[in-house]
Amino acid sequence: MKTSSAHELYVALVHYPVVNKNGETITSAVTNLDLHDIARASKTYGIRQFYVITPLADQKELTQKILSHWISGSGAVYNHIRGDALEIVRIRDSIQIVLEEIKEKTGQLARTVVTSAKKNSRSIGYADLKSKLRSDTPHVLLFGTAWGLGPEILEMADYILEPIMADSDYNHLSVRSAVSITLDRLIYEQPISL
Repeated sequence: MKTSSAHELYVALVHYPVVNKNGETITSAVTNLDLHDIARASKTYGIRQFYVITPLADQKELTQKILSHWISGSGAVYNHIRGDALEIVRIRDSIQIVLEEIKEKTGQLARTVVTSAKKNSRSIGYADLKSKLRSDTPHVLLFGTAWGLGPEILEMADYILEPIMADSDYNHLSVRSAVSITLDRLIYEQPISL
């Protein structure tokens, strides 16, 4: 697999504010599978940092226990490669805190890119976003849990990425699948034929 440099690309898995199936704003639970699979995909594609965003103390504590088990606990002995991926995970309270942290690291305000399974009149395509990622400007990909990001997040975003579409009427991917597909579409470079 040949990938282009991810430059200053970050991934954030948002647990608040997200919506439930009735459109109400909620805080969703962190899941073990999401942590592992998104960290592994992020590490594979050269993502700078994978942020888990939740304001709930018990969810932050659970996430830290999972990370510690695989980074420095008995899981590190059992499978150190898993720990290598999970080392890029950071737990933060809000999107704003993530943006401030990226600005402190890079000296630039990150462009926010939200993802959604729904079409939006502001959506940009993968090719357009891929060309924007070639700059040195940091970008953070925001992925929602539950039934998607809260409407206020879509409104504040610099870009809304077009939905992942397939050849069926069914469109309800797990967030970890969506992250992997998105990263592959944005970062993978086709080999040059000689």
